[in-house]
Amino acid sequence: MATGTQEFIADPRNETILISVNGALVPRAQAVVSVFDSGFMLGDGVWEGLRLHKGRFAFLDAHLDRLYEGAKAIMMDIGLTRADLTRRLDELIDANGMRGEDGVHIRLMVTRGIRSTPYQDPRVVVSPATIVIIPEYKHPLPEVINHGIRLFTVHVRRGDPAVQDPKLNSHSKLNCITACIQATQAGANEGLMLDPHGFVATCNSTHFFIVRKGEVWTSTGDYCLSGITRANVIRVCREAGIPVFEKNFSLTEAHGADEAFVTGTFAGVVPVTEIDGRVLTQARGPMVERLQGLYRELMDRDCAA
Repeated sequence: MATGTQEFIADPRNETILISVNGALVPRAQAVVSVFDSGFMLGDGVWEGLRLHKGRFAFLDAHLDRLYEGAKAIMMDIGLTRADLTRRLDELIDANGMRGEDGVHIRLMVTRGIRSTPYQDPRVVVSPATIVIIPEYKHPLPEVINHGIRLFTVHVRRGDPAVQDPKLNSHSKLNCITACIQATQAGANEGLMLDPHGFVATCNSTHFFIVRKGEVWTSTGDYCLSGITRANVIRVCREAGIPVFEKNFSLTEAHGADEAFVTGTFAGVVPVTEIDGRVLTQARGPMVERLQGLYRELMDRDCAA
């Protein structure tokens, strides 16, 4: 079964890529971290997904802003300046000969480091932060971009910020994994998640939009990650004069939408053709197709700057 927006074309080159582990470039099969690492033990860390576009990291400043803000929020010292971390990213891409590639996705992960014993208290950490960077050749499946995905509304809600703030892009993703499992068992590609008040919030790994009577709607953003692709889609809508609103809306309004789509760093703008068995469109609709083009143009501009 297709895995939604993360489905990609298999590339044998990924078996021989070099991975950066604390600055050392090691073959994929040898890239390991300690069983005492904070990320492995507790999900204690922050991460970013990056996309290489025309040899450049798309929207890199926004991604680094989110990474460093998240690290600051959990009182974790990354141990590298933004310039040093950017150099490490560049060195890895160049070492793998990926500079001329467009279909490269990078997972940048930073954890609090090695703990002296299995315990949650950060005071038992005995090493600098662990920084792992994994680049892979990943092109989204064309059928996903053109023909879309199916969503199923799950029982798992987006959390209250006082419990675990969804603005933090942490390694702790168990609620999203649970949502993904439920959607998969229902035969869908991703889970559509509601906020604590019952309004539509987001999906388990992407942000959610609907199109109604020429308008683009998305959630208030109060209960979801500060999505970079989400923000860029809102931006291109405003630049193109497309009415776009961040607002509360119900599942009924989503079921009755003309079109729907999700956004994310890996696949950009992906159409949603079905929600809870309600067919919205048979394939990509005209607004989604237009927004895919506008988003590509914005990536071009960003990487040419």
